[in-house]
Amino acid sequence: MPGLRSAEARRAAREVLSAQGVAERVLDDVLTVVAELVTNAIRHAGGVTGFRVLRLPDAVAVEVSDASPLLPCSPGTPVSVPGGFGWLLVNKLADRTEIRSGRDGKTITAYLPLGAPAA
Repeated sequence: MPGLRSAEARRAAREVLSAQGVAERVLDDVLTVVAELVTNAIRHAGGVTGFRVLRLPDAVAVEVSDASPLLPCSPGTPVSVPGGFGWLLVNKLADRTEIRSGRDGKTITAYLPLGAPAA
């Protein structure tokens, strides 16, 4: 995973989820979350150390790991401080997010609903 860029992660997620029949309207949100989490790992945490996208029965899980134990900027970051808006977007698009943090870094998992089947 070292050196993984946002475009590569988006491409991989699209391939996996399209092959599994995930609707385009859901895929757009997933790809936005992938881009934000990967970009944040690169910008704020020294790069991506792990990446997975999983189709679950009722959701898509986007999992990004990095080597920093520091948590993402919380909402309410002053406008004068760069960043923070991507994390807000991730939390708006996802039903829930989980952060597992330890000495070797953290893993953020965002769960996006699959929604009702397309008619």
